[in-house]
Amino acid sequence: MMQTRFIKPAPGLLVRMPNGNVLPAEGAEVEMNSYWLRRLEDGDIDVVRTVKGKKS
Repeated sequence: MMQTRFIKPAPGLLVRMPNGNVLPAEGAEVEMNSYWLRRLEDGDIDVVRTVKGKKS
């Protein structure tokens, strides 16, 4: 199961989401897949917080 995190673009950057849209400046909740892990490693995004999983 992948972790969900709330992320924002690094200051001054526009970051594309996998669907082609731009990651909103206010941030978004995403599943930390290989795409977002590469953006994090490159310094393109900042992780604001880890989002707790929902109980079923």
